[in-house]
Amino acid sequence: MQDQFYSMLSRMKLINRWGLMRNTRNENISEHSLETAMLAHCLAVIHNTYFGGNVNAERCALLGVFHDVTEIITGDLPTPVKYYNPEIRTAYKEVEDTAKKQLISMLPEEMRGEFRPLLSPEEDCSEEELELWRFVKAADKLSALIKCIEERMTGNSDFLSAEKASAEAVKAMKMPEADYFMEHFLPSYDNTLDEQAQRA
Repeated sequence: MQDQFYSMLSRMKLINRWGLMRNTRNENISEHSLETAMLAHCLAVIHNTYFGGNVNAERCALLGVFHDVTEIITGDLPTPVKYYNPEIRTAYKEVEDTAKKQLISMLPEEMRGEFRPLLSPEEDCSEEELELWRFVKAADKLSALIKCIEERMTGNSDFLSAEKASAEAVKAMKMPEADYFMEHFLPSYDNTLDEQAQRA
């Protein structure tokens, strides 16, 4: 019997994000997931370093890697559509849950318990791991904000409203770790490569 889980994951690079927007460069969910993983790791390190925390930063990174894998099956539903009304949000959640179960079923039965918490945190995670998902959710929003900045830097005004909304969404989380990232790391995304090299 063939196990399809990892061949399905390889399709993450085929699913593009920001479907309703004019992109100067397409971003797929594989790229987004890597960036989210790195940002989640960073937020956890900030938490441990500056705010007296003791969380597993490497586990945060792993959760970031897997946080959008259901979109292999569902596609990336644009945020304005996903949140248009409660009925659509509820229906999409049901589709997402079905996609999670389908992906888990593609693993050997003996391995499924290891992967369920990565795909279904609301069902299979400890309280400690649920706490880590806060960093992943903040990292996901930061990744969206960074994409908006990158598009603005190329002269694409299509992302200006999304940039403002993304920044407000990060601030609304009231996470000191995300605020620290916004203050200390985010400004350099406005720099050119030459400017970054000069300031290194």
